[in-house]
Amino acid sequence: MRVFLDKLYALSGGVAAAFLLAICIAVMLQVCANMIDSAARLIVGEPVGLVVPSYSEFTGFFLVAASFLALANSLRHGAHIRVTLLIRGLHPGPRRLIEIWCCTIALAFAAFFAWYSVALVWDSYVYNDVSPGIVAVPIWIPQLSMPLGLIVFTIALADTVIAIIRREKLAFLSSEEDTTTSSESDISGTGAEG
Repeated sequence: MRVFLDKLYALSGGVAAAFLLAICIAVMLQVCANMIDSAARLIVGEPVGLVVPSYSEFTGFFLVAASFLALANSLRHGAHIRVTLLIRGLHPGPRRLIEIWCCTIALAFAAFFAWYSVALVWDSYVYNDVSPGIVAVPIWIPQLSMPLGLIVFTIALADTVIAIIRREKLAFLSSEEDTTTSSESDISGTGAEG
């Protein structure tokens, strides 16, 4: 099961990275089209009129897909921003209970948003909503990345809660411990010098 979940998170993160690359490609194509138009205006006096149809809409769709599909992989690799000021000095037992509580609340919110994002996509499909740009895309297609990302994120949060309960080593906990240890050694090193 561990191998399957890790591959699922990696796949989700890989697809998110592909969408980021797609944003870069779409923007670069439009920039090149603008440069050709500017050159044509200088040489001929009139722009050619090159444009990547609905590129701003597509880059928005790609950004949403990249953001939601990256959630689970980012969580498992400790890349989410966490505020640990209140729990940093706690003993491991109470800290573990607070971690379980926080991740369980996050799990409930993620499941709630996943459920309603599935409903949103279903409504868009049933009512045949399309994007308003030059290229009319059935809106459920780009919306699909949101529930997919949230479902994988919900699975990752459930996996994280179970891992904390089972006292497994997690990336975000070990990265915080490394940061705490290094900052404490910096403080003690500064005190020793002074």
